[in-house]
Amino acid sequence: MKEISFKSLRKFNFTMGILHFVQGALMLSFALTIDKIKAFKLPVFSNFLTFDTNLMTLVTDNKKVFDVPFGACVSIFLFLSALFHFIIVMPKINDNYNKNISKGINPYRWYEYAISSSVMIVLIALLFGVYDIGLLIALFVLNASMNLFGLLMERINQYTEKTNWSAFIFGSVAGLAVWVIIFMFAFGNSDLDKVPWFVYAIFGSYFVFFNLFPINMVLQYKSVGKWKEYVYGERVYIVLSLCAKTVLAWLVFSGVMQP
Repeated sequence: MKEISFKSLRKFNFTMGILHFVQGALMLSFALTIDKIKAFKLPVFSNFLTFDTNLMTLVTDNKKVFDVPFGACVSIFLFLSALFHFIIVMPKINDNYNKNISKGINPYRWYEYAISSSVMIVLIALLFGVYDIGLLIALFVLNASMNLFGLLMERINQYTEKTNWSAFIFGSVAGLAVWVIIFMFAFGNSDLDKVPWFVYAIFGSYFVFFNLFPINMVLQYKSVGKWKEYVYGERVYIVLSLCAKTVLAWLVFSGVMQP
């Protein structure tokens, strides 16, 4: 039964890799050929203190570090996911992947999430007006840390009879901090009627998918129904990943087309 499951899981990963790659290639072609998308760039600034000789005091100054070619960068999010799916199906790595799945852990998943979802959160933050390079780096690291706590959760609980939830709780705290910052920038405008529709769409879909991943983990560790088999939860993670990345990527990409 496990042998059949692993074979089907390998095919499943390969199929998901193809779906991610096709979407990424399609998005990249739009970003390179459609003038409006190609021209849409967002600035990243470095804020620092400087001494104003007229006022004789320290004041905040900023300097543009670079512009982000937004459309092309959204495609990177999908290409990263495709890359990890293709890595997993490689023969030697797939054997290691199957051994880890048997132990109730998948490091490849958490490394991929730590990079790809952190890229997406930075792009969402840029779209909502977060242009400070320091804050963008902090968001990336916080989001990556949240996912790496997921890896720690699985590592710890390979060796415990009773589930240790400490890593899950710490990861939730890191994830909550990301939510607070995104919420402040998304809805900081006092006139909510002026908030574009895609902001609500991105925020709503992000909220739903953000919470489905930890719910899947809880169901795994509570051994609810089909989730008693770790491999079932793994398939759910893969489906959730495709759905979340597809919806978020195209919603964020649609922000390029706004006035």
